[in-house]
Amino acid sequence: MTRMRKLWLFPFFLSFAMSLWAADKLSAPELIALAKTHNPQLRSAIEASFDAKDLKEGTAWAGRGQEFFFAVEAPSASSLVIDEGVGQPMEALAGSDLWFAAAHIDAVGRLHQFHYVLNSANFGGRLDVPAFGPLSYLQPGVPSGKLSDKIVHTSKIYEGMKSEYWIYVPAQYDPQTPAALMVFQDGGGYTDRNGNNPALNVIDNLIAEKKIPVVICVFINPGDIADAPGTPTYNFVKGYSDKWHRTLKDSMRSTLYDTVSDRYVRFLRDEILADVSAHYNLRKDAYSHAITGLSSGGICSFNAAWQMPDEFSRVISWIGSFASIQWKENPANSDGGQDYPEKVLREPKRNLRVWLQDGANDQENNRYGSWPLANIRMANALKAKEYDFHFSFGTGTHNAAHGAAEFPEEMIWLWQDYDAAKTAQEFTADPAEKNKPYFRVAALNRGSE
Repeated sequence: MTRMRKLWLFPFFLSFAMSLWAADKLSAPELIALAKTHNPQLRSAIEASFDAKDLKEGTAWAGRGQEFFFAVEAPSASSLVIDEGVGQPMEALAGSDLWFAAAHIDAVGRLHQFHYVLNSANFGGRLDVPAFGPLSYLQPGVPSGKLSDKIVHTSKIYEGMKSEYWIYVPAQYDPQTPAALMVFQDGGGYTDRNGNNPALNVIDNLIAEKKIPVVICVFINPGDIADAPGTPTYNFVKGYSDKWHRTLKDSMRSTLYDTVSDRYVRFLRDEILADVSAHYNLRKDAYSHAITGLSSGGICSFNAAWQMPDEFSRVISWIGSFASIQWKENPANSDGGQDYPEKVLREPKRNLRVWLQDGANDQENNRYGSWPLANIRMANALKAKEYDFHFSFGTGTHNAAHGAAEFPEEMIWLWQDYDAAKTAQEFTADPAEKNKPYFRVAALNRGSE
């Protein structure tokens, strides 16, 4: 092929490649690059990258690190407002009702919010946009661990319930040296490195920087009881499902996670972790065991450590549902999640380190009470009893965005001062916390009625 023919064909190959590129969902930097060069593929890239519904409702966004891209479908000019700052003009996409803007956000590892101003009125937006810091992206030279294939376990404690889980083994794991352990509820939601909860990247980076120990992670999903009809667990879960008009799988999750008893942690200890220990060398001390989850998985994680502090001593709870979801559903376990602040205040103190996270716009359910207020009550109870705790309270809604954004900070705090030569440590309140006031509330959403 002559040089002239190669040059003649180059624009064709470039156009073809760009067409393929624009047909896929693009990252924020890729969208920004198209916008800066006024590339004609920008429109198809926006339409491929965002749901039409999100574009119409003004909730579409993409971000990576500090760089963000926003797009909205609107009949006239609008401006973008981030974190209640000064409005930024949007740029029109010729031949369409699409408007777009690129933005740089300085504060990473935090939750942000945005909305549009259209015809002098606020429009669209979200309250829960995470800006991930460098530790949420796998850093150059950091080795990746290995995530196992999905494992399916059939329970005896829950009479035939089938659970899916994955085991994550860091690259630094040495079978001759017992590793620490961390269990993640709703585990499948933590395993996508490129998703909005990149926990695996955080774990790899922090182990490489020696900010957390070598920790084997178990990512476990809620179980499924559908294949065990007639068992006591199936009958209970089916009854709960019928009573509250919830699906059988959702009812099984609530039974596992929201019940205030030691049954779930016994299931973890005697079945799941027993199987994991048969293949990997795990530390046996609670000092080296952590547990985490969100929503019902958040209260589940705290409950596991509360019921068996000799099994788990480190807890992260995102948007924990410390509410009456399973209250008195089983007469043998009459306590409910709403009782935990009082249990913390009245029962013997456990040796725990606890990170709580919630947001002012977390879902509130009239049947179960206010989840933000429940978490505030939990934080105040932990403070009153001088627990080693941290409470991160923001403006987010009922999702993982806030917790995921600050996950590196949470993990560093949770595993601070860990010493592999020890098997125990007395967790004590941070002296700085003792001088701080209790958390207070104000009614901010009522207006002048």
